[in-house]
Amino acid sequence: MYNIPFQTINWPAIEKTEHKGETGTSFWQTILLDGLRLRIVEYSPGYLADHWCQKGHIVYCLEGEFISELQNGDEISLSAGHELCGIR
Repeated sequence: MYNIPFQTINWPAIEKTEHKGETGTSFWQTILLDGLRLRIVEYSPGYLADHWCQKGHIVYCLEGEFISELQNGDEISLSAGHELCGIR
């Protein structure tokens, strides 16, 4: 369990960093809280990651929609207001 103090996060004040994918670009706003990384990520149309992530995730889609492709070929479609979590 993480020991994170109660606080607000001023997301508009957090700088966006650019990360190129195999195709497209993602833009991250990131904060670290006691070893826990929280991010807001924006993907350009056609974005495809250049790696397979082995970490667990909790993903909440704020707007739009996207398809998360897993290394085993499974695909999960998310649209605004929906979330997924787990390790695959």
